[in-house]
Amino acid sequence: QVQLKESGGGLVQAGGSLRLSCAASGRTASTYAMGWFRQAPGKEREFVAGISLIGSSTSDADSVKGRFTISRDNAKNTVYLQMNSLKPEDTAVYFCAARNSIPSTKSYEYDYWGQGTQVTVSS
Repeated sequence: QVQLKESGGGLVQAGGSLRLSCAASGRTASTYAMGWFRQAPGKEREFVAGISLIGSSTSDADSVKGRFTISRDNAKNTVYLQMNSLKPEDTAVYFCAARNSIPSTKSYEYDYWGQGTQVTVSS
């Protein structure tokens, strides 16, 4: 079992930055590929970024390329999402997820989920 806990969300003005953290607990947490997803009101949950278990490969959705960066510190069992140049359309609940395989852009392929953290970007 892997437990995930997100933090770092909040209210920020357009153009600002936030760093989300996802703390993982469980015996094999550092052996999982990790992903960040987001869900805005009335919309489907969408992939934001993913990272392999040793951080050697990452992927980002087109909508966040050049603005968001995913990283991980396996010594701390923590995954980060650095979000820069935030836009109002980035407003959503952000979730981290763990997968016992390579990263995927498909939410249904992830095994464990956190509760989410709200990010609100004002214009």
